[in-house]
Amino acid sequence: MMSSSDDVRGEGSLFSDQNPSELDALCPSPPGPSRTQRHYERIGTRTGTSFCQTLIHLLKGNIGTGLLGLPLAVKNAGLVLGPISLLCMGVIAVHCMRVLVDCSHHLSAKVNRQSLTYGEAVQYGMENISWLRRHSQWGKRTVNLFLIITQLGFCCVYFVFLSDNVKQVVEAANATTFNCHMNFSNQTQVLVPSFDSRLYMLCFLPAFILLVFTPNLKYLAPLSLIANLVMAASLVLIYFYSIMHIKYPIDLPVVGRAKDYPLFFGTAIFAFEGIGVVLPLENKMHRPQTFPLVLYLGMGIVTFLYISLGTIGYMCFGADIGGSITLNLPNCWTYQAVKLLYCFGIFITFALQFYVPAEILIPSVVARVSERWETAVDLLLRAVLVIFTCALAILIPELDLVISLVGSVSSSFLALIFPPILQVLTFHGEGLSPASLAKNMVISLVGLVGFLAGTYVAIEQIITRNSLKREL
Repeated sequence: MMSSSDDVRGEGSLFSDQNPSELDALCPSPPGPSRTQRHYERIGTRTGTSFCQTLIHLLKGNIGTGLLGLPLAVKNAGLVLGPISLLCMGVIAVHCMRVLVDCSHHLSAKVNRQSLTYGEAVQYGMENISWLRRHSQWGKRTVNLFLIITQLGFCCVYFVFLSDNVKQVVEAANATTFNCHMNFSNQTQVLVPSFDSRLYMLCFLPAFILLVFTPNLKYLAPLSLIANLVMAASLVLIYFYSIMHIKYPIDLPVVGRAKDYPLFFGTAIFAFEGIGVVLPLENKMHRPQTFPLVLYLGMGIVTFLYISLGTIGYMCFGADIGGSITLNLPNCWTYQAVKLLYCFGIFITFALQFYVPAEILIPSVVARVSERWETAVDLLLRAVLVIFTCALAILIPELDLVISLVGSVSSSFLALIFPPILQVLTFHGEGLSPASLAKNMVISLVGLVGFLAGTYVAIEQIITRNSLKREL
């Protein structure tokens, strides 16, 4: 998903050698010798990122809209089964991240490269097997394709998230007070009905287009910092409100309906899909040998946040929980501000998520036009990609189902299916134990079943809800 900034400038197409990332613009890689020369130590006049910086980047790469949708995910799984499932999924996701790092180390030393991207690791892993060697490029292309699907899926979620939350704020503006009382339902009542949420998406479209026209993400670094701070403050307020308003006695089902569990899987894996930031973060560290500690500490914090907010949010709002917990916050100035601040953070983050597919897809097209048209074609393609994501969001304006669908379709492959397969490819012929083979098979099978079931149920629910809306 990420590479050095120098590599990004050479990005040519979906099938090119490197994968770009927002980290390349905001945190360029330092120069250094090959991995085998440096013995896991950065040398030279510039240093890589520190332990704390890497930890912050890891947290940022895993905390977003997916976190806010986890209370509904816990509802779909049940008050007891949900947290247990989140813990198990967190353990598996962290294990797959560590597997990816270990495979990258092994393969980069083997091919004498300083670092590898996710796609390159899969490519070189396939070259370990003779009958796959001639098709190894397809491994990298497949990873790039799922990265594009995932990132554009995130952008679709952002359109729906902003429209739903801003719509609530606008409709309740005339009745917003300083009284944050609890009525145990969807807290923001529709007091002044406004137009459909899809029209809000169209209103945001020009702003998103102008945002992605930013020539360099470094210009957004100050806004990104502010966005991170306001999102963190918003989460604190959400936690505070949810904890203070948990209903007693708690009579929620401990296990949800079986047919809703695939929706839980899609939402949960959407939230845990931060595996794309792992290799770039490790590659950019000054002391990469400390990265396992960063990984375990950071993902431990992330998993705790996921389980706690998912459980507390469901206990607070019960069966009325929305696709995002912000949609259940009360109609008062404090929590209306929380919605708007979080929306600002998501708006800025849109440019960072959009950077990856744009830098994979656009340069190959721009390279085919004359120099005088390069800028115009670049801007046009960026606008077309944003319009495309907006169109998808308009077709599926259901926040919970969009999150579950994106998680099931693409995140399951990147986070659960590919890493175990990569380990088998990487250590093929080097004595991989039967237990490791069995473990990898089980994890990939879980990811595949989750992909099939989650995608089917999400699409079925989308069709059902659209049919109900047409009947009304």
